[in-house]
Amino acid sequence: MKIVAALLVLLLLAAGPVLAFDVNETFSKGTNVMSLEGGGGSQSNLEQHKRQTGLDLWYLGLRYSLLPLDPAGPSVLRGALEVGLEPLVQKYTGGRDAFWGGVSAQGRWHFISLGRFVPYVEVGAGVGGTDLRAIEIDSTFAFLLSAGLGASFFVTDQMAIYGGYRMVHVSNGHTSTLNRGFEADTGVFGISYYFK
Repeated sequence: MKIVAALLVLLLLAAGPVLAFDVNETFSKGTNVMSLEGGGGSQSNLEQHKRQTGLDLWYLGLRYSLLPLDPAGPSVLRGALEVGLEPLVQKYTGGRDAFWGGVSAQGRWHFISLGRFVPYVEVGAGVGGTDLRAIEIDSTFAFLLSAGLGASFFVTDQMAIYGGYRMVHVSNGHTSTLNRGFEADTGVFGISYYFK
């Protein structure tokens, strides 16, 4: 029994540094973040159109970000701002076989008051090229706007896995016709590495 108790104490002592997580250090000003993410989903019909293409899509992106400020905010709103750029490819299936490819500027607010579990909200805006020809959009140029929420879990002090929901809007901003645009409900999953 004494051996089991001693092993348990040693295990807890060894786990202490692993379980300790200094969010202020991980999210300190000047931290760099590299993220690889992917996701997918389906076209939604927010505007209640009688006809739509019925697009399905998946996407893949590699984002480089910076934390330009130290963590700020009161209590549960305490967080850290992440801003970055992400080359992104979006592949359409279902109603059409097409793509969107470009670069998106991304911003995230990480809520850091819960330790290793870090919820976030995000927004993004991108520009790129597309070969999508559908009743919603018919052009070679398109904007991609996104907004979402999710959560990261830090498996180490520098590495996190994350998942969430992202609403995507694609349109050409009336630079040509057709431009009804469309929205899609998507899920996103990724891994991030935080470093100085």
